[in-house]
Amino acid sequence: MIRLLLTDGDFSAREALRGWFEAVVGMEVVGNVGNGADLLAQTASCAPTLVLLDLSLPGPDVFALLPALREQDVQLRVLVRGELTNEHYVRRAFDLGAHGYLLKSSLPTEHAHGVRTVALGRPFLCSAIGLALLNRLYATGPTGGAATQAALGLSKREMEVLGLVASGLTNAEIAGKLFTSKRTIETHRQNIMEKTQSRNTAALIKLAASQGLLPK
Repeated sequence: MIRLLLTDGDFSAREALRGWFEAVVGMEVVGNVGNGADLLAQTASCAPTLVLLDLSLPGPDVFALLPALREQDVQLRVLVRGELTNEHYVRRAFDLGAHGYLLKSSLPTEHAHGVRTVALGRPFLCSAIGLALLNRLYATGPTGGAATQAALGLSKREMEVLGLVASGLTNAEIAGKLFTSKRTIETHRQNIMEKTQSRNTAALIKLAASQGLLPK
């Protein structure tokens, strides 16, 4: 059972979130918070599995709360929820300990998918950011994608896989989208990690952000 602590500065938004998640099998809403000042206390008393953290939460700097949450409970998973796709916000959230980034405009089904993904120990980016990443790889001009590809030392297919990994897809899901085998995707993924010296998927997402591949 995934124990959720919901946060949002708007009461009606919190109620909507609670309604979404209470209808999802395997999830339990154990608390909700409307401001940053109460977040750490609620986290301690509710013992959630995952915090859905609103980046516009009133009170202390939300980014400062990210490392504080991790220090309070190293097992706690944090899925950030915001309105901005700016590369700076996405990268800063991951650097400070977030495990995923979700837009508030995402559908309820994607909210549930993001929570499940992060709770399972995998990083997550919502599809809107992942698709924008792919668009930037190939639609930034006649040489933009090629320049990034050359800088990273990746093949065209490896760039495609990197974009899909950064959007939070599993190897099996990527294989389905690219009409190839899971084993082939595993090989591409391993090659990407070796070429870029990335240790895990979270590092790949940070790499995509550092190369300016996430939407601004």
